[in-house]
Amino acid sequence: MSLDLYSKVEHLLGIEESTKYLHTLYSEVLYNYEIKTLLDVGCGRGELMETFAKYDVECEGIDLSKLMVEKAQAKGLKAEHKSVCEVDKKYDAVVSVFDVLNFVKPDELDGFMNCVHESLNEDGLFVFDINTLHGFSNVAEGTMTAEEDDMFLAVDAVFEDNELHTKFTLFTKEENDCHTKEQSTITQYFHGLKYFKNLKNFKVVQSAYLDMYDQKDKALIVLKKA
Repeated sequence: MSLDLYSKVEHLLGIEESTKYLHTLYSEVLYNYEIKTLLDVGCGRGELMETFAKYDVECEGIDLSKLMVEKAQAKGLKAEHKSVCEVDKKYDAVVSVFDVLNFVKPDELDGFMNCVHESLNEDGLFVFDINTLHGFSNVAEGTMTAEEDDMFLAVDAVFEDNELHTKFTLFTKEENDCHTKEQSTITQYFHGLKYFKNLKNFKVVQSAYLDMYDQKDKALIVLKKA
């Protein structure tokens, strides 16, 4: 499913402050490591790359949304529309901010992690955050609406069988006072911490629960290439 509708309405979801918090946290985590190159998987508009560029880190980003890649490129950032398994370079660190890994299907997670491993230099770091079971079932599930100028958004999220199905419905007012309707559903998947701790080609160097919208609704994990 295309992520472009999500990309179009992301600014209506009220996640700006949470995103800034995570960017600051990622910066603090990697501050003590002498990284010179970084790959942002799921880079979005490129805000995290802009943050690390301030520390003279050479940053590149990839995203599965063409719309997001275009927005990052418009800022002069190095961003490409491709998956991590299409990356042919190696970096000191790879990051995936704001539950990017929860978009990876369980039966594709091994392949994703192997591709991240291949894109890291020796002793390279992979930093990411994921939603906890509590975060999915008690925080993310539910409905919300938001509007701005000529846009009205309705969101309906249901969590069942370790999957969060979120339907986005966007109404946009046109010049003739008619409205166009766009609708799409994205799916996210719960991944337990045990999976990452049992990986043979990575070593866990840090893991901690985060209190984003509720207590322990997200977890931050730092892996080192083994």
